[in-house]
Amino acid sequence: MHSIRKRLGIIMIFCTVISITISTFFVNIAINNTFNKYIINNQNERNNKIVAYFKDIYLKDKKWTQDSGKELIHEAHMGDYCITLSDNNKKILWAMDPKDLTNNDSEKKGVYKSNTFKINVDNKTVGYVIIGQYSPLLLSQSDINFKMSINKSIFLSVLLAVVITIILSLITTRQFTKPIKLASEASVNLSNGDYNTELLESSSISELSKLMKSIEILRKKLENQDGIRRRLVSDISHEIRTPLNILQNNLEAMLDGVFPVNEERLNYINEEVIRFGKLLNNLNSLKEFEQEKVNLKLEKVSLSDVINSVCKEYYIDFSNKSIKLKIDYIKNKEFMVLGDKDKLKQVFINIISNSIKFTKENGNVWISMKNYKNKILVVVEDDGIGIKKEDIPYIFERFYRGDKSREKIKGNGVGLTVVKNILKLHSAKITVESQVDIGTTFKLYFNKI
Repeated sequence: MHSIRKRLGIIMIFCTVISITISTFFVNIAINNTFNKYIINNQNERNNKIVAYFKDIYLKDKKWTQDSGKELIHEAHMGDYCITLSDNNKKILWAMDPKDLTNNDSEKKGVYKSNTFKINVDNKTVGYVIIGQYSPLLLSQSDINFKMSINKSIFLSVLLAVVITIILSLITTRQFTKPIKLASEASVNLSNGDYNTELLESSSISELSKLMKSIEILRKKLENQDGIRRRLVSDISHEIRTPLNILQNNLEAMLDGVFPVNEERLNYINEEVIRFGKLLNNLNSLKEFEQEKVNLKLEKVSLSDVINSVCKEYYIDFSNKSIKLKIDYIKNKEFMVLGDKDKLKQVFINIISNSIKFTKENGNVWISMKNYKNKILVVVEDDGIGIKKEDIPYIFERFYRGDKSREKIKGNGVGLTVVKNILKLHSAKITVESQVDIGTTFKLYFNKI
């Protein structure tokens, strides 16, 4: 099994080599064809010049001699070709020996080929010149050297291109594979329950950058969820054990005669029983919501009536802590929504009761309601102890209680979880804004009728 870097490198090099090879093949064919045409044109021009030269000699001397045009022999040797001159009866006047061109090694030159050209003067053939040369393409040594230099240059260019491709592929594939490798290792670590590995490497490639950011966000969420899960067992145990211990200790003390069996003591025990019952009811409600077994009794519901009803129920609680309740929405306007009245009432019971619990004496709670675009916006705000910034994303998790100052206040940690589930069933939305020692603001968005 290959690594992604090796596989990408092999693919890039293979594609480059194939592309260069095909390109080189066609370039070589084009160069050879062009060069061959060039050579043939040069040879035709040379042959025409030789014929014209002999024609000029005949016009000058009016006859052929044994030395006519022999001055071309040196030039012919230099050009690796042979000349033979004959008269109009094809009687050879003088001729070069082809063996002189090969130094008695004709195999190295290939096949000897010759062409005969007429020498015409006044439309009359006065002689013949035979021009011959070795090799299939009739190339001179300089032509062969030039052609070899072209092929050598092409080969070196191909070799250089392959080397450059290998270097670039190593650099390029590293940009792709290193983030992917880190993401892969991080995924393996996450699957093994190791949430401590951070992806510090960044990538200039948009998709890879998003992938690494997503994995880092996932890591943080899993790390937080794991912490919540670990604390969940402890919190459930604590929430259940505390009232049971109180009941057990008080009952044992009463049986042993340490505490008197009177109305005050029985009321205290009854309060713990009620608290324990509320915890179990909330857990059961939460279970029903998460298993989607809740059946909503949908009807037209007036949010203003629901909020007024809840505020009346908590009138004594507001008074006991001297908390000022300020309600701000248009009177006689009902703000109608489609929902389950009892479930919606439970939402505001949980939120308003939290505002009372976490607001100090002589504090303030504001409740406002208005139309917001195509929604109904309900705002519940207090100037209580607030919530730490790092705790805000998790306050809707079951049994999440945040910092120690909030744990001192009685509660079972599932109220906001129930709120979120009820709102989800009503296609509503809730957001939270909070600052420590300044207060908390809950905003609820409902679809209006």
